[in-house]
Amino acid sequence: MLWACIVLPHLALDGVLRRNPQSGPLVLVDGPVNARRIVSANREAREAGLHVGQRLSAAQALLTRFDAVPYDRAAVDRWHRFLAAVAYRYSSEVSLLPHAIVLEVSRSMSLFGPWPRLEAMLRADLAALGFRHRITAAPTPHAAHVLAGVSDGQAVLTPDAMRQALQRVPIGKSRLPAMATETLPGMGIRTLGQLLALPRDGLRRRFGAGLLEMLDRLTGDLPAGLDSYRPPDVFDLRIELMHEVENIASLVFPLRRMTGDLAAYLAGRDGGVQRFTLRLEHRDGRVTEVPVGLLTPEREPGMLFELARGRLDQVQLPEPVLAMRLVARELPPFVPAGRDLFDERPTHALPLDQLRERLRARLGDRAVHQLDSTTDPRPERAQAVAGNPCRSGFSREAFGPGFGIRDSGFAKAKASRLKPLLQGIGPRPTWLLDRPIPLRGAAPRILAGPERLETGWWDGGEVCRDYYVVETSLGQHAWAFCAPGEQDGWMLQGWFA
Repeated sequence: MLWACIVLPHLALDGVLRRNPQSGPLVLVDGPVNARRIVSANREAREAGLHVGQRLSAAQALLTRFDAVPYDRAAVDRWHRFLAAVAYRYSSEVSLLPHAIVLEVSRSMSLFGPWPRLEAMLRADLAALGFRHRITAAPTPHAAHVLAGVSDGQAVLTPDAMRQALQRVPIGKSRLPAMATETLPGMGIRTLGQLLALPRDGLRRRFGAGLLEMLDRLTGDLPAGLDSYRPPDVFDLRIELMHEVENIASLVFPLRRMTGDLAAYLAGRDGGVQRFTLRLEHRDGRVTEVPVGLLTPEREPGMLFELARGRLDQVQLPEPVLAMRLVARELPPFVPAGRDLFDERPTHALPLDQLRERLRARLGDRAVHQLDSTTDPRPERAQAVAGNPCRSGFSREAFGPGFGIRDSGFAKAKASRLKPLLQGIGPRPTWLLDRPIPLRGAAPRILAGPERLETGWWDGGEVCRDYYVVETSLGQHAWAFCAPGEQDGWMLQGWFA
């Protein structure tokens, strides 16, 4: 077996800095109100002379302006479990240790590649989320945890190499009980190698069986004895803003963080999201809810951010925002969109489903519709909107005799490449007008036609027209008609791309 250990030495501070990475000197403080001490400090605070263990009153005497945020144990626990859910993407065996996460990766390497590649992927995910870290690998989770406290990036892949690496670990960094780490140096035992060489009976009499059990778990002579972690079925993330926010633009940064966290969580579950809610918290417990719905499950972070931002841009804030919360309760399975082996689309071309969702977010749910097919050959009646907006995406159907394929106005073909849908039927425009309008200007030049359309006798809307492909005086290619046998009084039916 091979276990990876992710140590998070600045978990509490990183959780706060994610709200506002551009802040000045900032410290976390803990303890009684009248005797608070600094438990963590960012780089700007350390450069100004503030340090861990310093009393808050002494820090305020040294530096007049800095942010002091209370240490929040509940928030630290939430971030710890969130990162465990992210790590679940790489292994089904994930466990929590103090300020650390361990995951069994020997089977994962058959999917993600050798350890250096898997390590790089873990580091990239953590860096993107804004959490500083150390990562090591060893045959037991406790050995990986101990080695991570000594150096970053160490990888011992065999039991023999692990035992050799443990020999040099100082007792003070062995993560053994405090009684042992305080007593053993006075006995001349300063490394784990010296401790492991001592007679076990003497250690049992002096320190009890618990120390021997920890040493055996460290070396792999006993099972690790860890509880497995499983991600919850609901994503619930709350960010308390550093200051009151009165405009939507200032919510963009925390929104990007939250949707990025949601995407990382979904990747860990190998799932997607189809509906989630943004809750903007105001004073006195008032809340503005912003629902975000998708037609199909999604988990791409950029797409989730764009959709949420599009909904948020439509909100008028009634009051300043104190905190944001994102709740996703419906997390269905996610199936990535496939592409043909010889697909000629550009690599970064936007898939149709994602384009549809962005349009709905920007324009509103009822602004984008699925096109329905009809059997009416009259062009102005040959397309219809389906009953439910965007019920299943854009239509790519033929809308009856004498009318070609229309891809909701987003056809890619140029006029020179249009081909008849049916034998003997001329090309059809990519932009079809809702109703014919007079074609103004000089008489057009005829490129193709005529094509006779005579229909509608059954409902009193009878038409008899000769259709032509024409070029206007401005060089535009149009689909127009006039009365049979005539070439004036032109009516415009559509435009070619």
